[in-house]
Formats: sequence, C-alpha cells, structure tokens
Amino acid sequence: MDKVALRLLLSERRASIAPESHGLSRPTRQGRRARGLSQAQIDQILHRAPDTYGRLESGRYPNPPVDLLLDVARLFRMNEQEWIALWRYALGQDPPRPLDSRSGEELPGVWQEILDGMSHPAYINDRSWNLLAHNAPFTALFPYRRVPANTMRWMAVEPDARTVLTDWETAWAPLVLPQLRVALAADPSDKTLCAIEQDVLADPVAERLYESASAYSPLDGDERPLRHPELGHGWVTMCAAQPLAAPGSRLIMLAFRPGARRRRGRPPVLRAGDAE
Repeated sequence: MDKVALRLLLSERRASIAPESHGLSRPTRQGRRARGLSQAQIDQILHRAPDTYGRLESGRYPNPPVDLLLDVARLFRMNEQEWIALWRYALGQDPPRPLDSRSGEELPGVWQEILDGMSHPAYINDRSWNLLAHNAPFTALFPYRRVPANTMRWMAVEPDARTVLTDWETAWAPLVLPQLRVALAADPSDKTLCAIEQDVLADPVAERLYESASAYSPLDGDERPLRHPELGHGWVTMCAAQPLAAPGSRLIMLAFRPGARRRRGRPPVLRAGDAE
C-alpha cells in the first residue's frame, strides 16, 4: 500500500465532487466553505459505517474490499487509469477487470493519426476483436482490400483468411484459437465472442483445432507465414500492446518480410541502455 499516493488520489477526486449534486450542503472548515464532499458525507452516500471512507483515504484500511473500491471509484467518476491507480495504491495489484464494462470499445481519435504514421501494417481492436482503427498497409493484407469488421472471426472461420494465413491449420490456428478461449474465460457473457465460438464449433476443421488447442499461445515476436495479396509469400512478425486509456483493447503491429524462408534465430532482446 502506498498511503501517500492513495491519499492524494482520493482527496483530489473527493474535492471535485459537489455535495449539492447529491442533495447535501457544502461542509464548512475554519470559517470557510470546504471543497467537495467530506469524508462523512461519502460514508452517508455509500451507506457505510462511520469512518469507513476515512480509513480508506488515510491508508488505515488494510485490504479494503472490492465492493468498497468499486463504489468509491464510481462515486468519484474515475477513469480507467485512475481505477488502476486506486488498486495499485490500496492493494498493490491491478484490478481484475475494467471499471466500465464497455471499456476498450472506444479510443481517442489521435490513435488513427498514430497508425497512419506507421510503415508496418497495424490495427487496434476492442476487447471483442471488433476493429476500431487501422492503417493503409493493414488494408493491403486482405484480398480486394476488404477489411473485416472483426479480426478474430476472420482469422478463425472466414475462408479467405486461410488463403492469406499460410499453413492456417498448423501455423495460425494454434495461435489464434487459444486467444479466443482465454478471452471467453475472462468474460463468458461477451455476446460477440460467444457468437464467434459458435461459428468455430460449426466449422469441422476449426472445431477440431479449437478443442485441442493449447491453453495459451504467446504473441510478441512470433513469426508466421503469410501470403500477401500484393507482395506475395513471406513472413510476418507480430507484436502487441495496449492503449492505456482503453483496457481490453489491443494494438497489433505486423512486420512483413517477403521471402520463402523463415528468419534464422530471433531478434535480439532490448534492454535499458542498449540505445546509448
């Protein structure tokens, strides 16, 4: 627990909430009106015992329960980064799920500008693999430049994917299908992912591979064969990252290298100081 950081985070957010917005009067302090809600008012709003919130803000509440953190975060209208910070300061770990169930479904528009500045194919999908943004080199990866609305569905069951993703059964399905299984384990109620799973189970080849797929498959630095519709056969090396403002979304970058032979050995590992 980081008591100092926790107190600063919560006191600043508490000061931004007007008591009048909850039908309460603004407390006075040393002859002047204090900013925001008082600690006692938060206990009142959240129907908590006296000093519950005060213990949390001051760091006197070891291992605060999840429902308390959730109630406080929603009352304070925290964003996803503040929600992560609250967990780290109070419990020393990341939250098990985003604060907003729709998190990862939208991005700041500047991400399109970032993607357009990349020379490698790159795209961002939401937590259900619906495509949020992509660049022109990514568009060129698809026959007739028809970019799919959902990249997981395309990779898992669409017939034209198996003409682009060379050796689909042995090189791609063992990478793709475990990702679907992991995502469903994290959120079994996701309607988009459930529908994709049903499509996979209705495909005899995909079903067999899905049922026998490993529990998890790494992504960063993995190299797979690919037939580029315009550049021909080659290999693509994949890297993944996550936009901080949208937990659950994924930025996928694909470095395509034309040629029939796989790269010998893996690229070197980057470490601090290597760029000096």
